[in-house]
Amino acid sequence: MTARPRFAPAIASAADHCHSDAAALVAASAPRSDALHLVGRDGDDHLFLVDGSRLFRIDSDLRIRLEQATANGRLAGLLAELGLDGPPLIDDQPVADPPLHALSLAVSQACNLGCGYCYAGQGSFGKAPRRMPLDTALAAVERLVNGAPEGGRVTLAFMGGEPLVNRPVIQAATRHAFALAAQRDVRVNGSITTNGTLVIPEDGDFFEEFGFAVTVSLDGPADRHDRLRPFKDGRGSFDRIMANVAPLLKRQRRMQVSARVTVTPDNLDLPDTLDRFIADGFHSVGFSPLLRASAGRNVAGRNEMDGDALLVMLDQMIACGAAFEAAVMAGRRYPFANLVNALREIHRGTHRPYPCGAGAGYLGVSADGDLSACHRFVEDEAGAMGDLTTGVDAARQAEWLRDRHVHRQEPCRSCWARYLCGGGCHHEVLGGGRTSCDYVRGWLHYCLETYLRLSDARPDWFAGPPAATAAP
Repeated sequence: MTARPRFAPAIASAADHCHSDAAALVAASAPRSDALHLVGRDGDDHLFLVDGSRLFRIDSDLRIRLEQATANGRLAGLLAELGLDGPPLIDDQPVADPPLHALSLAVSQACNLGCGYCYAGQGSFGKAPRRMPLDTALAAVERLVNGAPEGGRVTLAFMGGEPLVNRPVIQAATRHAFALAAQRDVRVNGSITTNGTLVIPEDGDFFEEFGFAVTVSLDGPADRHDRLRPFKDGRGSFDRIMANVAPLLKRQRRMQVSARVTVTPDNLDLPDTLDRFIADGFHSVGFSPLLRASAGRNVAGRNEMDGDALLVMLDQMIACGAAFEAAVMAGRRYPFANLVNALREIHRGTHRPYPCGAGAGYLGVSADGDLSACHRFVEDEAGAMGDLTTGVDAARQAEWLRDRHVHRQEPCRSCWARYLCGGGCHHEVLGGGRTSCDYVRGWLHYCLETYLRLSDARPDWFAGPPAATAAP
């Protein structure tokens, strides 16, 4: 048995190993052990050890022994024999008193689009539309920057609704954050998620000056996007967005402009969408399945992504992955964010008890100054975390971090992917349960296979810069 470094060398071409049958991939990734997962075929086998997210190359005889030990309940003994036992790297203890490193400001709880699937109730989060006052935004900035250690780094994100409805507050809060940070030797990463309809050339100047990560919500080429993301009067928004964003795409240097696609049963042609947006010049393109929508339906009246739709999506994601591998092998940049980020996480050996920093180092701020577990929990008591005036509710945060720990989730505790997945988006899980586990495991299995191929064939790729993302 050989430990694979975070490089692994390898196998054959992407085309030979691309799973066109997502159902077979789901079957191969089904949980059989809470301690390990076996990856590879055709005599090139690998052990993914769940504790520590470690990869080892193994021979076929050891694979058979591991499979037999898993089936007969003797796996613990075999792992001890192999020297792979020991105290777990992640125990049952929740994170305690996490330092704040990221805030998302809902500077506008209002929106000019009428996206039927919007988790924020078309931007207002179920209340009367309103904007964040400047003093609230400045108070949030001061709490974030002044709480950072000298030499630290923080992320200040602007979301909504449509945040550019409140452009003056975005600019003033950003300038205040950078000025404070300079006094304290703190680095600020600025980001914004926008629907793109209100972007003006001067926004590009501002985002470039402060090196913003700009995420534009786009759901595919015009025909698909306009069905899903129309203006409130029903007009399509795609042409305006692309006209507005084009100057930013041309001048991005310090800023990075990415496209984020919400995937529904109505826009499942992902390779076409990916190629289109890469050709348009987006720094990265990522896909996210619609698992929890406002009122459970999108604008076309179709349900959220169910098992059948997720299976189609998995096939489409694999097709995008094959194009990514071909590009990497040819030395071309192909910014498919989902796969790029997954490969970087695998390379780092990521293992975590939560899916993200929500409710820990990352909090959302409502227009009224209330704190929540993340931007999705604005105005939602399930994720309430205090307010800017009184600070974080320590008891509520401790309860959240205890209850949301992956060891307290089912069926996560018996799943091999739990420390890569972290249990799934809190907002989606609390609102609709875990409906995408087969998809997530299938995708992660594919990502592990892709990692093994590329780390053999192009180990230099992993020495490159990490993909930029707008998420805190």
